[in-house]
Amino acid sequence: MPLADPLSQVLLALAAVIVTGLLLGRVLRFFGQPPVIGEIVAGIVLGPSLLGARFSGMLLPSSVAPLLGIIAQLGILLYMFTVGLELSGEALRKRTTTLITTSLASLLVPFVLGAGLGVLLYPRYSGGAGGSLGFVLFVGISLCVTAFPVLARILSERQLLKTELGSLALTSAAVGDGAAWCLLALVVGVVQVKVGVGLRVGLLAAVYLGVMLFVVRPLVRRLVASWERTPLTPTRGALVLVGVLLSALTTEQIGIHAIFGAFLFGAILPSESKLAHTLTQQLQPVVTTLLLPAFFALTGMKTRIDLLSGAGTWLVCGGIILVATLGKVGGTFFAARGTGVGARDALVLGALMNTRGLMELIVLNIGLDLHVLSPVLFAMLVVMALTTTMMTAPALNGLLPTGRKT
Repeated sequence: MPLADPLSQVLLALAAVIVTGLLLGRVLRFFGQPPVIGEIVAGIVLGPSLLGARFSGMLLPSSVAPLLGIIAQLGILLYMFTVGLELSGEALRKRTTTLITTSLASLLVPFVLGAGLGVLLYPRYSGGAGGSLGFVLFVGISLCVTAFPVLARILSERQLLKTELGSLALTSAAVGDGAAWCLLALVVGVVQVKVGVGLRVGLLAAVYLGVMLFVVRPLVRRLVASWERTPLTPTRGALVLVGVLLSALTTEQIGIHAIFGAFLFGAILPSESKLAHTLTQQLQPVVTTLLLPAFFALTGMKTRIDLLSGAGTWLVCGGIILVATLGKVGGTFFAARGTGVGARDALVLGALMNTRGLMELIVLNIGLDLHVLSPVLFAMLVVMALTTTMMTAPALNGLLPTGRKT
């Protein structure tokens, strides 16, 4: 029976997801998977797929889930801010052409393939709303998203975040996912017959990006430079966090998700500054240990793997995974090779961009809530998201030199 006190229930659920995530992370490490996969699987283990609706509801009642969700969202915002702090802008400036090309290719190729797949899936797996056009476009979106936060966690765990290839992968994912969210807003507009809303999101996103890069960035960098001669004070740290929250609030109101605002605010701060180093040291232990697992596990708890049954259903699911992988890896590989990236690094980039994880699940939940996707197709796409994410570690183990596997 659920606890009467909401705070006690949240504390119990948070403790459960952290402990389960740690245990599964240790188990999956033996199979070459990063701990983040354990945190995602922990949510599925604690969710209705395995525990059943009754026991899962006792752990996290529907009335309490939004409270844990707020904690989870705050955790992912702070984490993406610290990721932005570590981003190497100098390395990216050398690869501007590659960045633009891979971002577009990793978005458009899987989107086109996904839309074609949507045409085949529509008669049997539509949720009923949005018509054939809305369904086809939504499946296309579902296959072109990259797991921006999960990718950041994998790069950080493998000490690739500050490398040129890691920075390129993360920024390509950020640019591609930003565009995908604008496209998602347009697709939702098509479903709801409000196309103007999607166009407004794209326009406001472009304005926001321009203001952050050409107005806010120079001002912030001058301010941070003036702070370099003295230690970081609580007041200065608080001002930076207010900036993070306001930037996240802006992108959330625009319609492209708050994590992009938090990430971009971190990215405009000089990564080599004492401020960036101090904030990273102070925030990361609490965020990665306490808050971030809640984000991964809570999303996993919404997943209903038990809806998939029968060989035919799993065969369709396998086809979706194949098309998704070919679109992401193939599109990224050929785009990177076309801009002079070596074959192995291009494959590594493709494997990283194929990480879908939880950004995918956020998009899928929107499609399910709008009744564009059926529950069965939703479950298939969740399996695709988890499978493509779990492919990343073995691919990196095979492609990277021994010294870069950790």
